[in-house]
Amino acid sequence: MAKGRFGKLAALERQIFDFLGFQWAPILGNFLQIIVVILGLFGTIQFRPRYIVVYTVWTALWVTWNVFIICFYLEVGGLSKETDLMTFNISMHRSWWREHGPGCIRRVVRPSSPGILEDYSYVSVTGCIIDFQYLEVIHSAIQILLSLIGFVYACYVISIFMEEEDSFDFIGGLDTYSYRQPPQEHVELKPVKPV
Repeated sequence: MAKGRFGKLAALERQIFDFLGFQWAPILGNFLQIIVVILGLFGTIQFRPRYIVVYTVWTALWVTWNVFIICFYLEVGGLSKETDLMTFNISMHRSWWREHGPGCIRRVVRPSSPGILEDYSYVSVTGCIIDFQYLEVIHSAIQILLSLIGFVYACYVISIFMEEEDSFDFIGGLDTYSYRQPPQEHVELKPVKPV
């Protein structure tokens, strides 16, 4: 139960920073993660194994997405963090951590050339303790770790639900005897008298 809350809080935290950077692809993924974590918690509380199965399938996709984000920011396999892939090529925004990371000093330089829009400026960032791509990688690594813990927990809960379902005794309804009484060879039937 606590894992689900912590996972939801971690996804909410990540959602906030992706909103600040207008990272539309991660925003969509984080939103789906939050919804599915809530669905998984609901399935656990309400004894709904199908909801937990949906959570486990999503968790595999979520781990894959976070591995992609790690590869994207570390520029593995021809990926470039300078592309607009995370914003669906809608805007020029980048990671919020690029300009606001720990220790970063942000300096805005206005263009001196005439004819350039007044609101256009160049942002210079220096002195960052950790580069923004490593902060994004750390975020994704934490999400992967939480997802793997959640996946193992969900598989455990599903196995418990399946064991309980197999051992359910319908209060002696379908069996000729229950586990509380030894089997009888003859069943004595008594007529029911109308009242």
